[in-house]
Amino acid sequence: MNRYLGASSRRLALLLLLAGPVVAPAWADQADHEQARKALAAGEVMPLRQILERVEKDYPGQVLEVELERELGNWVYEIKLLRQDGAVTKLDLDARDGRLIRQKNRPVQTEGRP
Repeated sequence: MNRYLGASSRRLALLLLLAGPVVAPAWADQADHEQARKALAAGEVMPLRQILERVEKDYPGQVLEVELERELGNWVYEIKLLRQDGAVTKLDLDARDGRLIRQKNRPVQTEGRP
C-alpha cells in the first residue's frame, strides 16, 4: 500500500509541476520532481498544458491520470481518459513533440462482469 501511495504522490506532484507554476507538496519525491523540472526547462518535454490542449481536440473526455516517464531513454506522457461512453482510453505521447505513440482502449464495464 505504501508503494502505491508514494507513486500516486509523485504523479500528483508531477501533474501540478507541469500544469503551471505551483509549489510542489512537501511529501513529493524530490528526485522525480527535479527530473521533470529539468526536462521541462531544457526543452526535452512539452508543458503539460500544451499536451492536454492537443489531447482534448482529438480525444474528448475527462483526464483521470497523467504520468511523465522515461521509456527507452525518451520522455513519454501517459494519459488516461474517461470517455463520455464510460470507456477508458490510455494514450502514450512522445513528450518532446506530442506525437501519439500508443493508444489502448478499455471497454465499458457492465454489471456482473469483472
